Amino acid sequence: MSRLFEELDYRETPIGPISLRRRFHPALKVDVFEIILGDEHLMSNIFTVSEIALARLGLDRLASLSPGPDEKWDVVVGGLGLGYTAGAVLEYPRVASLRVVEMLDAVADWHDAGLVPLDPPLSADDRCQVVRDDFFALARSDIGFDAAHPGRQFHAILIDIDHTPDWLLDARSGSFYSESGLRKLATHLKPGGIMGLWSDVLPDPEFLQRLSGIFGEAWAEPVSFHNPLQDNTYTQTIYLARKPA
Repeated sequence: MSRLFEELDYRETPIGPISLRRRFHPALKVDVFEIILGDEHLMSNIFTVSEIALARLGLDRLASLSPGPDEKWDVVVGGLGLGYTAGAVLEYPRVASLRVVEMLDAVADWHDAGLVPLDPPLSADDRCQVVRDDFFALARSDIGFDAAHPGRQFHAILIDIDHTPDWLLDARSGSFYSESGLRKLATHLKPGGIMGLWSDVLPDPEFLQRLSGIFGEAWAEPVSFHNPLQDNTYTQTIYLARKPA
Protein backbone atom coordinates (compact mmCIF):
# COMPACT_ATOMS: atom_id res chain seq x y z
CA MET A 1 0.00 0.00 0.00
CA SER A 2 1.22 3.53 -0.77
CA ARG A 3 1.50 6.27 1.79
CA LEU A 4 -1.86 7.69 2.81
CA PHE A 5 -0.73 11.11 1.57
CA GLU A 6 2.37 12.44 -0.17
CA GLU A 7 3.10 15.76 -1.83
CA LEU A 8 5.29 14.80 -4.77
CA ASP A 9 6.16 18.37 -5.76
CA TYR A 10 5.23 21.96 -4.96
CA ARG A 11 6.14 25.00 -7.05
CA GLU A 12 5.40 28.70 -7.24
CA THR A 13 4.20 29.62 -10.72
CA PRO A 14 3.10 32.83 -12.48
CA ILE A 15 -0.53 31.89 -11.78
CA GLY A 16 -0.08 30.71 -8.20
CA PRO A 17 1.34 27.76 -6.25
CA ILE A 18 0.83 24.35 -7.86
CA SER A 19 1.36 20.92 -6.36
CA LEU A 20 1.20 17.28 -7.39
CA ARG A 21 -0.20 15.04 -4.68
CA ARG A 22 -0.66 11.31 -4.29
CA ARG A 23 -2.92 9.76 -1.69
CA PHE A 24 -4.20 6.26 -1.11
CA HIS A 25 -7.99 6.00 -1.15
CA PRO A 26 -8.91 3.16 1.22
CA ALA A 27 -12.45 2.67 -0.12
CA LEU A 28 -11.36 2.56 -3.77
CA LYS A 29 -8.05 0.88 -2.92
CA VAL A 30 -6.19 2.97 -5.49
CA ASP A 31 -3.58 5.71 -5.54
CA VAL A 32 -5.21 9.01 -6.39
CA PHE A 33 -3.01 11.58 -8.15
CA GLU A 34 -4.20 15.19 -7.99
CA ILE A 35 -3.02 18.53 -9.31
CA ILE A 36 -3.88 21.45 -7.04
CA LEU A 37 -3.52 25.10 -8.06
CA GLY A 38 -3.76 27.35 -5.02
CA ASP A 39 -6.97 26.16 -3.37
CA GLU A 40 -8.43 24.80 -6.62
CA HIS A 41 -8.59 21.12 -7.49
CA LEU A 42 -7.60 20.97 -11.17
CA MET A 43 -7.61 17.30 -12.03
CA SER A 44 -7.37 13.73 -10.78
CA ASN A 45 -6.57 10.38 -12.32
CA ILE A 46 -9.90 8.95 -11.15
CA PHE A 47 -11.86 11.47 -13.23
CA THR A 48 -10.49 11.12 -16.76
CA VAL A 49 -13.57 10.18 -18.80
CA SER A 50 -14.18 13.63 -20.25
CA GLU A 51 -10.48 14.35 -20.85
CA ILE A 52 -10.25 11.17 -22.91
CA ALA A 53 -13.58 11.97 -24.60
CA LEU A 54 -12.15 15.30 -25.76
CA ALA A 55 -9.64 13.40 -27.90
CA ARG A 56 -11.93 10.60 -29.05
CA LEU A 57 -14.94 12.75 -29.96
CA GLY A 58 -12.76 15.17 -31.90
CA LEU A 59 -10.69 12.58 -33.76
CA ASP A 60 -13.62 10.23 -34.41
CA ARG A 61 -15.39 13.14 -36.08
CA LEU A 62 -12.26 13.85 -38.11
CA ALA A 63 -12.11 10.19 -39.15
CA SER A 64 -15.73 10.25 -40.28
CA LEU A 65 -14.92 13.13 -42.62
CA SER A 66 -11.89 11.40 -44.16
CA PRO A 67 -12.44 7.66 -43.65
CA GLY A 68 -9.53 6.57 -45.83
CA PRO A 69 -6.34 5.61 -43.94
CA ASP A 70 -3.97 7.59 -46.17
CA GLU A 71 -4.38 11.07 -44.68
CA LYS A 72 -2.27 11.54 -41.56
CA TRP A 73 -3.17 14.06 -38.89
CA ASP A 74 -1.22 16.80 -37.12
CA VAL A 75 -2.79 17.60 -33.75
CA VAL A 76 -2.35 20.23 -31.05
CA VAL A 77 -3.46 19.72 -27.45
CA GLY A 78 -3.66 22.81 -25.27
CA GLY A 79 -2.93 21.87 -21.66
CA LEU A 80 -0.87 18.88 -20.54
CA GLY A 81 -2.27 18.12 -17.08
CA LEU A 82 -1.92 14.45 -16.21
CA GLY A 83 -1.69 13.65 -19.92
CA TYR A 84 -4.88 11.68 -20.53
CA THR A 85 -6.10 13.74 -23.51
CA ALA A 86 -2.70 13.52 -25.18
CA GLY A 87 -2.47 9.81 -24.42
CA ALA A 88 -5.86 9.22 -26.06
CA VAL A 89 -4.76 11.17 -29.15
CA LEU A 90 -1.75 8.90 -29.53
CA GLU A 91 -4.02 5.84 -29.61
CA TYR A 92 -4.91 6.83 -33.19
CA PRO A 93 -2.46 5.43 -35.77
CA ARG A 94 -3.40 8.21 -38.20
CA VAL A 95 -1.85 10.82 -35.89
CA ALA A 96 1.46 11.78 -37.45
CA SER A 97 2.41 14.44 -34.92
CA LEU A 98 1.15 15.77 -31.61
CA ARG A 99 2.23 19.06 -30.06
CA VAL A 100 1.12 19.46 -26.43
CA VAL A 101 1.37 23.08 -25.30
CA GLU A 102 1.89 23.60 -21.56
CA MET A 103 2.77 26.92 -19.93
CA LEU A 104 3.77 25.61 -16.50
CA ASP A 105 7.26 24.12 -16.33
CA ALA A 106 6.28 22.19 -13.20
CA VAL A 107 3.66 20.13 -15.06
CA ALA A 108 6.04 19.34 -17.92
CA ASP A 109 8.76 18.44 -15.41
CA TRP A 110 6.45 15.96 -13.65
CA HIS A 111 6.01 14.09 -16.91
CA ASP A 112 9.74 14.17 -17.63
CA ALA A 113 10.45 12.75 -14.17
CA GLY A 114 7.81 10.01 -14.43
CA LEU A 115 5.84 11.29 -11.44
CA VAL A 116 2.42 11.02 -13.10
CA PRO A 117 0.56 7.70 -13.48
CA LEU A 118 0.10 7.73 -17.27
CA ASP A 119 1.31 4.43 -18.71
CA PRO A 120 2.91 4.37 -21.20
CA PRO A 121 4.35 7.85 -20.69
CA LEU A 122 3.96 10.38 -23.49
CA SER A 123 7.73 10.37 -23.97
CA ALA A 124 7.52 6.76 -25.16
CA ASP A 125 5.91 7.94 -28.41
CA ASP A 126 8.19 9.88 -30.76
CA ARG A 127 5.17 11.51 -32.43
CA CYS A 128 4.61 13.59 -29.29
CA GLN A 129 6.39 16.81 -28.36
CA VAL A 130 5.65 18.87 -25.25
CA VAL A 131 5.97 22.58 -26.05
CA ARG A 132 6.61 24.77 -23.00
CA ASP A 133 4.73 27.90 -23.96
CA ASP A 134 1.50 29.84 -23.44
CA PHE A 135 -1.23 28.24 -25.56
CA PHE A 136 -3.32 31.40 -25.63
CA ALA A 137 -0.41 33.57 -26.76
CA LEU A 138 0.38 31.13 -29.55
CA ALA A 139 -3.28 30.94 -30.56
CA ARG A 140 -3.53 34.69 -31.08
CA SER A 141 -0.18 34.93 -32.87
CA ASP A 142 0.42 34.75 -36.61
CA ILE A 143 3.22 32.22 -36.09
CA GLY A 144 0.91 29.75 -34.35
CA PHE A 145 1.85 26.51 -32.63
CA ASP A 146 5.07 25.62 -34.46
CA ALA A 147 7.78 28.28 -34.40
CA ALA A 148 9.87 26.29 -36.88
CA HIS A 149 7.03 26.47 -39.41
CA PRO A 150 5.21 29.81 -38.97
CA GLY A 151 1.58 29.67 -39.99
CA ARG A 152 1.45 25.87 -39.92
CA GLN A 153 -2.12 24.53 -39.85
CA PHE A 154 -3.35 21.46 -37.98
CA HIS A 155 -6.11 18.90 -38.46
CA ALA A 156 -7.31 19.19 -34.86
CA ILE A 157 -6.79 21.56 -31.93
CA LEU A 158 -8.06 20.20 -28.60
CA ILE A 159 -8.10 22.43 -25.52
CA ASP A 160 -8.37 21.58 -21.82
CA ILE A 161 -7.04 24.50 -19.78
CA ASP A 162 -9.75 26.63 -18.16
CA HIS A 163 -12.72 25.30 -16.19
CA THR A 164 -15.20 26.82 -18.66
CA PRO A 165 -15.15 29.62 -21.28
CA ASP A 166 -16.11 32.10 -18.54
CA TRP A 167 -14.47 30.44 -15.49
CA LEU A 168 -10.78 30.98 -16.13
CA LEU A 169 -7.68 29.82 -14.31
CA ASP A 170 -6.16 33.28 -14.76
CA ALA A 171 -6.29 36.31 -17.01
CA ARG A 172 -3.82 34.98 -19.60
CA SER A 173 -6.73 33.48 -21.52
CA GLY A 174 -7.46 37.07 -22.50
CA SER A 175 -9.99 37.31 -25.30
CA PHE A 176 -9.51 33.73 -26.50
CA TYR A 177 -13.16 32.78 -25.99
CA SER A 178 -14.44 35.90 -27.73
CA GLU A 179 -15.52 35.97 -31.35
CA SER A 180 -12.22 37.52 -32.42
CA GLY A 181 -10.16 35.05 -30.40
CA LEU A 182 -11.96 32.03 -31.80
CA ARG A 183 -11.68 33.39 -35.35
CA LYS A 184 -7.93 33.68 -34.86
CA LEU A 185 -7.77 30.11 -33.58
CA ALA A 186 -9.57 28.95 -36.71
CA THR A 187 -6.73 30.31 -38.86
CA HIS A 188 -4.47 27.63 -37.32
CA LEU A 189 -6.80 24.83 -38.46
CA LYS A 190 -6.71 23.19 -41.87
CA PRO A 191 -9.92 23.44 -43.93
CA GLY A 192 -12.30 20.87 -42.47
CA GLY A 193 -10.27 20.77 -39.24
CA ILE A 194 -11.80 20.16 -35.81
CA MET A 195 -11.62 22.33 -32.70
CA GLY A 196 -12.48 20.67 -29.38
CA LEU A 197 -12.87 22.33 -25.99
CA TRP A 198 -13.37 20.75 -22.56
CA SER A 199 -15.71 22.41 -20.04
CA ASP A 200 -16.49 21.45 -16.45
CA VAL A 201 -20.22 22.23 -16.61
CA LEU A 202 -23.30 21.61 -18.75
CA PRO A 203 -23.43 23.11 -22.27
CA ASP A 204 -23.74 26.90 -22.51
CA PRO A 205 -26.15 27.83 -25.35
CA GLU A 206 -24.63 31.31 -25.68
CA PHE A 207 -21.10 29.98 -26.17
CA LEU A 208 -22.36 27.31 -28.56
CA GLN A 209 -24.08 29.99 -30.61
CA ARG A 210 -20.82 31.94 -30.75
CA LEU A 211 -18.98 28.87 -32.03
CA SER A 212 -21.65 28.25 -34.65
CA GLY A 213 -21.39 31.81 -35.90
CA ILE A 214 -17.66 31.41 -36.46
CA PHE A 215 -17.27 27.84 -37.64
CA GLY A 216 -20.68 27.24 -39.15
CA GLU A 217 -20.84 23.72 -37.72
CA ALA A 218 -20.63 23.42 -33.92
CA TRP A 219 -22.16 21.16 -31.31
CA ALA A 220 -21.87 20.18 -27.65
CA GLU A 221 -21.41 16.64 -26.35
CA PRO A 222 -22.36 16.16 -22.68
CA VAL A 223 -20.15 13.52 -21.04
CA SER A 224 -21.52 11.88 -17.90
CA PHE A 225 -19.66 9.59 -15.52
CA HIS A 226 -20.01 8.13 -12.06
CA ASN A 227 -18.28 9.99 -9.25
CA PRO A 228 -17.21 7.26 -6.81
CA LEU A 229 -16.26 9.76 -4.12
CA GLN A 230 -19.79 11.20 -3.93
CA ASP A 231 -21.63 8.20 -5.40
CA ASN A 232 -23.47 10.28 -7.98
CA THR A 233 -23.40 11.11 -11.69
CA TYR A 234 -21.54 14.17 -12.90
CA THR A 235 -21.79 15.74 -16.35
CA GLN A 236 -19.17 17.80 -18.16
CA THR A 237 -19.15 19.08 -21.75
CA ILE A 238 -17.04 18.74 -24.87
CA TYR A 239 -17.61 21.52 -27.41
CA LEU A 240 -16.73 20.65 -30.99
CA ALA A 241 -16.59 22.80 -34.10
CA ARG A 242 -15.51 22.18 -37.66
CA LYS A 243 -13.81 24.72 -39.89
CA PRO A 244 -15.53 24.92 -43.28
CA ALA A 245 -13.84 22.82 -45.93
